[in-house]
Amino acid sequence: MAAEGRLIVVSNRIPTEATPSGGLVVALHQALTGRGGVWIGSSGELAEAPGPLRRIASGAYERFAFDLTEAEHEGFYLGYANSVLWPLFHRRADLIDVQEAERQVYLDVNDRVAELIAGILEPGDMVWIHDYHFLPLGQALRRRGVGNRLGFFLHIPFPAPSDAPALPDRRVLPEWLAGYDLIGLQASRDVRNCIDLYGKEPTAEIGSNGRLRFGDRRLEVGAFPIGIDVDAIRDAAEATEPGALMLAPGTRLALGVDRLDYSKGLPQRFDAFGKYLGAREPGELRTTLLQIAPPSREDVEAYKDIRHQLESMAGSVNGEHAALDWTPIRYIRRQLPRDVLAGLYRRADLCLVTPLADGMNLVAKEYVAAQDGADPGVLILSHFAGAAEQLDGAVMVNPYDTERMAKAIRDGLAMSLGDRQARYLSMMQTLRETDIYWWTDTFLDRLARRPLVRVA
Repeated sequence: MAAEGRLIVVSNRIPTEATPSGGLVVALHQALTGRGGVWIGSSGELAEAPGPLRRIASGAYERFAFDLTEAEHEGFYLGYANSVLWPLFHRRADLIDVQEAERQVYLDVNDRVAELIAGILEPGDMVWIHDYHFLPLGQALRRRGVGNRLGFFLHIPFPAPSDAPALPDRRVLPEWLAGYDLIGLQASRDVRNCIDLYGKEPTAEIGSNGRLRFGDRRLEVGAFPIGIDVDAIRDAAEATEPGALMLAPGTRLALGVDRLDYSKGLPQRFDAFGKYLGAREPGELRTTLLQIAPPSREDVEAYKDIRHQLESMAGSVNGEHAALDWTPIRYIRRQLPRDVLAGLYRRADLCLVTPLADGMNLVAKEYVAAQDGADPGVLILSHFAGAAEQLDGAVMVNPYDTERMAKAIRDGLAMSLGDRQARYLSMMQTLRETDIYWWTDTFLDRLARRPLVRVA
């Protein structure tokens, strides 16, 4: 169903390049180009004082940026968003650092962004808001009398209802979400968690097919697993050489690509790989684990801890198992270009995607798309990644059980060609049926069918 007006996309950061790149960014760019509209997001620059929206690009659609002040960056982004919401949503309530002043900054930024959006909205526009940075944004827009269709998509896991009370006021989460008409989540488990959360509210009514009533608001919750641009990844992988890896002949490559984050299960992965190395048979081919883990949020204490832990573990494993011509773990703590990653995906015999909690994890999908179908590699995938609900051809593991994860590494490297091909074909069919463009169209079509809201 076509939208009546423009599409307004809101995200924490906005692409500033003339032609955006990257799976999600490309999909939103295409949706906006086809429908016409506006993309709003933070510029990434710090300003001395809050200011208006700045037009940074125009054409088939417009792009507007707003700046955060240093105090807003500290309280909104590093503070409440990433020191409270991020650990809560990733099952690490023990890492939550609640500061009331930061919570207020988070609310103030959402209130300011709502004011900026309301100033450019037109009747018939649909608003698509992305991720945990803007959970209260829909509610803030409703307070301003906005009756437009408001959609929200959460890219990270939805917290279990038992974890929600870790917030000082557990009611804020269902109240914030009730500002939206359609809530999109990555996996069916997230939908169950969301509905269970509302089920604990005395004023909520749970309907069928994800429909809810909360007070005077009617909303819908659904799973919309995000996809990738399969052909773009495949083409890049075929066209790119992985570079001078300097692997000795016969050495196999296991690959990990993750942001440096405690949710990714990297210490457990290093431990499992060390156990795999310790159980190798004499004369068995060597395997190198190449772990790419660019840093994120280094100003948050928990991220400093995980960095030091990984550096220590890599040194320990290499000290025990390395040879003059072999380094078992290669640890790269910086971002690599997407085309280089595509080449590494294709070269890798094994990909380890073993998070402790993850909304989807597109690395799993990109690895499969990059493979040579005649001789594909093996995907080892955590049960706790959203991708596990779709990629049935992966070798599933519990990342907390490092003994069995070590065995999965060994079994994956020994898997027969026929088994690898069958798994690859099954996963590729899923990737093509639910690619990034399917995701965009499916969510927006569902949002366009939601009834308009009457706001007093």
